[in-house]
Amino acid sequence: MANTFKTPIDAAELTARLIRCPSVTPVEGGALVLLQDLLESAGFDCTRVDRGKVSNLYARWGAKGAARIFGFNGHTDVVPVGDEAAWTVDPFGAEIKDGILWGRGATDMKSGVAAFAAAAVDFVTQTPPDGAVVLAITGDEEAEAVDGTTALLDWMNEQGEAMSVCLVGEPTCPNEMGEMMKIGRRGSMTAFFTVKGVQGHSAYPHRANNPIPALARLVDRMSSHELDRGTDHFDPSTLAVVTFDTGNPATNVIPAQCKAAVNIRFNDAHSSASLTDWLRAEADKIATEFGVTVDMTIKVTGESFLTPPGALSDLVSAAVQAETGVTPVLSTSGGTSDARFVQHHCPVVEFGLVGKTMHQVDENVPIDQIHQLKSIYSRILRDYFA
Repeated sequence: MANTFKTPIDAAELTARLIRCPSVTPVEGGALVLLQDLLESAGFDCTRVDRGKVSNLYARWGAKGAARIFGFNGHTDVVPVGDEAAWTVDPFGAEIKDGILWGRGATDMKSGVAAFAAAAVDFVTQTPPDGAVVLAITGDEEAEAVDGTTALLDWMNEQGEAMSVCLVGEPTCPNEMGEMMKIGRRGSMTAFFTVKGVQGHSAYPHRANNPIPALARLVDRMSSHELDRGTDHFDPSTLAVVTFDTGNPATNVIPAQCKAAVNIRFNDAHSSASLTDWLRAEADKIATEFGVTVDMTIKVTGESFLTPPGALSDLVSAAVQAETGVTPVLSTSGGTSDARFVQHHCPVVEFGLVGKTMHQVDENVPIDQIHQLKSIYSRILRDYFA
């Protein structure tokens, strides 16, 4: 595939070329090479910031120390295709049928990356701004996200690179193009519990100490507890029991231990530390009441954060409204994204396509939405540097 580009950049064609790169995390698949060729041909200074087994790309047009630097963030890695036999198209074929582009990553989020890359290239070549434009593109968003955007931000701090503001191009609209922008995200953490009792014969329960009722009581207390009733910009926090397992195949044996895990999506009324303290206190109560041992481990994937409504959200909202006729709702719903890392560096919001088919079999995107997204990003750049 020849890496030749003509301006203005066709964002849908670029999306198709990216889909044909089989970049399932952490495989680069040629996607970042393709983007680097495009961006360097437009005068961007590009640096591959690879860490671990992950490939990342940093591209900047304009001076490093510019007073105004607009940044885009996104990812070219995709989730596995799953059962390929269930697909009606080649997952990496980028087929176009009836104005729809099909393939893994079509929605999440090669279309978003293509749209902001195309908008940035056209903008700097046609109307060079008084400032700089940065694209921070990772290959590690769909997995552990340890060596992706975090690696880019670490490298930027070391090199004195910066963004004044950043827009993450994740799909943000539930049903209609333009209807939602993310100005924050809930935090996410998972707690893993192992309750240890004393194994015994089920006919003689008094000679054992069954850990199952203890863990069941703990799970019930946690899941029935009201964490909060929501805050100004967030819905109520939630706790979901995601597994409960004894691994015991015998019906005449009381097991020695059993395990469970809960996932908490929390708003800005909490931190992972405060929730950990609450979970530990509940576990200690159960240990005392039932005479068992309760071990707990915590995995935090992100703290809650908010970019308060203001100049950045107003800028994006105005551009979306101008291009779609829809004023986006300012939301903090959904799961985690790489914005949770960027928010430590600069103000950040998220806006992108309708995300109905992301991660699904036969993932697809209407081509007109890709062009519309590029137009929105182009207007954002023009208005920011106006």
